[in-house]
Amino acid sequence: MSPYGFTLLITLMFGLCPMASAEPLDEPLKPLPPVPVQDPQRVELGRQLFNETRLSVNNSLSCASCHHLEKGGGDNKAFSIGFNGQPLTVNTPSVLNASLNFRQFWNGRAATLEDQAHAVVQSPTEMGNNWEHVVQTLSTDPAYHLAFGNAYPDGVTAANVQNALATYERTLLSANSRFDQYLLGNTDILSLDEKYGYQRFKDYGCIACHQGVNIGGNMYQKLGVMGDYFQARGNPTESDLGRYLVTKDEEDRNVFKVPSLRNVAVNAPYFHDGAAKTLEEAVDVMFKFQLGRVPSDEDKALIIKFLGTLTGEWGGKAL
Repeated sequence: MSPYGFTLLITLMFGLCPMASAEPLDEPLKPLPPVPVQDPQRVELGRQLFNETRLSVNNSLSCASCHHLEKGGGDNKAFSIGFNGQPLTVNTPSVLNASLNFRQFWNGRAATLEDQAHAVVQSPTEMGNNWEHVVQTLSTDPAYHLAFGNAYPDGVTAANVQNALATYERTLLSANSRFDQYLLGNTDILSLDEKYGYQRFKDYGCIACHQGVNIGGNMYQKLGVMGDYFQARGNPTESDLGRYLVTKDEEDRNVFKVPSLRNVAVNAPYFHDGAAKTLEEAVDVMFKFQLGRVPSDEDKALIIKFLGTLTGEWGGKAL
């Protein structure tokens, strides 16, 4: 009998397998919270702005151009294309559940969603615009002039554009993943393999960094704790410096915000450099360079099955 089969037998004999429950489970990971109550006028205004190409200097890009909500909140490219037709230098993170991250961007340079919107619009490689031009453009549009007047006492301002976008983004939670249902007490929703995958995820120590309600997004970590990831990959870039670009602290070299694993199965490619094309590749990199361990093929397969349970819904449909 294989070790997995023996473990399964012991589990079933002694009742260690979680059975259906009506109570939330006491687990280190927690389900997504409800969508926070927001001003509906600001949410709707933010939704329109999220899809507004005039936020870019040449009317070519909106936030939605790189953040496809129905497909996981990213664009499934290693590097998104900026307003000038050139690829960006880091992989686009998902906007879904971004409000639950403790900082924004891979290197954590933005403290809030408002700060992130501010940076993206005026980025010379992303939207290439400036806030004076954005405010002038929106102010001369009668529909926006009216909508901002209804939502904000001072009408169209750069701060209000940023706040409306952030308000909308705070509603972008990918609810109802099977893992969330499991955490809320429906333990039959996961297969036995998926449950064992979750246990392996904890046993190997993945949960040390991928933790909290967003299963990541709440701490920084060096990429290459147990080996030189960048030497192995080759072709170093400035973006590989990570948080060092923000702090200039040598200890922050190659340090990044730990990404959320929510919806990870539908958000390939992976890492700041988009170098891992598949989830299997990404798991291999994590084991080698972060954990310094070699899992059995069976354990790796179980963990990948567990990661598939983290895919939620958008607009009432599975991602």
